[in-house]
Amino acid sequence: MSNLPLSGKTAHVTGASRGIGRAAARRLANDGAFVLVHYGAAEAQAHALVDEIKAAGGKAATVQADLADMGQVERLAQATRSLLREHAGAEQLDILVNNAGVAPFVPFAETTDADLIQIFSVTVKAPYLLTARLVDIIPEGGRVIFTTTAVTRTAFPGIAAYAASKGAVDVLILHLAAELGGKGIRVTGVAPGAIDTDMSAWLRSDEGQATAHGMQALKRIGQAEDIAGVQDEADRSAAD
Repeated sequence: MSNLPLSGKTAHVTGASRGIGRAAARRLANDGAFVLVHYGAAEAQAHALVDEIKAAGGKAATVQADLADMGQVERLAQATRSLLREHAGAEQLDILVNNAGVAPFVPFAETTDADLIQIFSVTVKAPYLLTARLVDIIPEGGRVIFTTTAVTRTAFPGIAAYAASKGAVDVLILHLAAELGGKGIRVTGVAPGAIDTDMSAWLRSDEGQATAHGMQALKRIGQAEDIAGVQDEADRSAAD
């Protein structure tokens, strides 16, 4: 696998047990990177992905943390360093994909404090702290990639809290790009539209597809692999 574009590189993908994160982790591994597959509760799916990657000749390991718990986020950063030393031989992280998120479909007036705490903890606080705790081991030429969303720019019913949290992520990307750019670290965001994942399973219904098609120019529901392909363009540049 030495001729692959990301051979010798390391990557960490949060929320990698399913959906966009799973597709991104698989794509990174296929391109030669050693990939840390983070999961929250879906242990079986995460281990299955690592087994799949290894069976294809790639390199990967799982790492678990509940991103709603900031104490576990701190431990995740330490576990990442340990796993990089163990499996890659050094504390160096070339690509960090902050992908994990939660998006409960709750009407605005029915959103609870607990809803807001969970959404903003997983979507904003966790990637902020994880990136801050790992930035010293991201080398010049490294990449920090955030999965954000198109609904920060277009209204959609039932996800005001989620959209607001991703709006905060968009602002974070802007500021981190300016701050880390001077160190040669590129910070980017990928903002998917309607993507068929477990988190947006409603898109699989006729009504869901009709709603999504009515809001976009391309009358097609995207797949997780489509987004992994977009992320891969940024990831590949880590090998330049």
